[in-house]
Amino acid sequence: MTTPLTGQRTLNRVTDKQQLGPDAQVDDKALVFVPADPALTDPFLALVEDWFSTPGFEWHPHRGLETVTTVVDGVLEHGDNLGHAGALQPGEVQWMTAGRGIVHRELAYRNEHAHVLQMWLNLPAAKKMTPSRYQDITHAAMSRVEAAGVSIDVHAGTVGGVTGAARTHHPVQGVVATLDPGSLYDLQVPAEHRLFAYVMDGRLLIGGRELRAGQTGWSDPVTAGAGGDTATTTLQFAATDPERRARVMVYSGTPLREPVALGGPFVMNTKTEITKAFTDFHAGAFGPVPRLARIAYDR
Repeated sequence: MTTPLTGQRTLNRVTDKQQLGPDAQVDDKALVFVPADPALTDPFLALVEDWFSTPGFEWHPHRGLETVTTVVDGVLEHGDNLGHAGALQPGEVQWMTAGRGIVHRELAYRNEHAHVLQMWLNLPAAKKMTPSRYQDITHAAMSRVEAAGVSIDVHAGTVGGVTGAARTHHPVQGVVATLDPGSLYDLQVPAEHRLFAYVMDGRLLIGGRELRAGQTGWSDPVTAGAGGDTATTTLQFAATDPERRARVMVYSGTPLREPVALGGPFVMNTKTEITKAFTDFHAGAFGPVPRLARIAYDR
């Protein structure tokens, strides 16, 4: 779906997150959005919010996608079968490219508490089997834009002349912005990007519509109308609660417009490829499940 290019982004739709409650892995879970119709959210597949202490997410595989995990509160302990292990603090980000296959785990450090937002980002067909890798975007590596009453952590892409640390396989821009009451910001977004804005805290006026915490606004790619040739559009957001700060995650990316086949932890283009992923994993092609001890880690 496209809308005429006017320069100013508006929201095509607003969705509410679905609170699911506890399960065998987590203390609480919410689905911000899921791939019920992948074409509507392309290239983004899902955004899930988890609160956990124990057991968390023990060793499990992925193929064909990237997981982008933002720590909201607590400390996230992670490890993988490439030999990486560490712990991430609030505001830090783990950008994992599953690619051809990886086995990893995500736990609450010392089984205390972790509150995270994990987004599934699709990979193009040509990059589904790319080598796996981890990128940890720590506070030391985090790029930041400061404006009047506004602080923006730039995860990926270039915002306000500042480029995020994430190396991406497809055009993606991602930020988390914190706004003081009454402040606003004009975020530049490539016209061909689809974007979502998830309100983490407070209330914001986004693209002309007011959203509260737990709601997500979507803006589809725009195309040039009569006389329009601008390559960049603007999403304006403003904090509307007079007594508290607002926080919003805004990610955008160019749609892949490719078939999507989903199968548990794997995302490919065909069901045959999903079957192959399960076969490969069980045959050990992803590598062995590590016997990595829990970390003793303080930074």
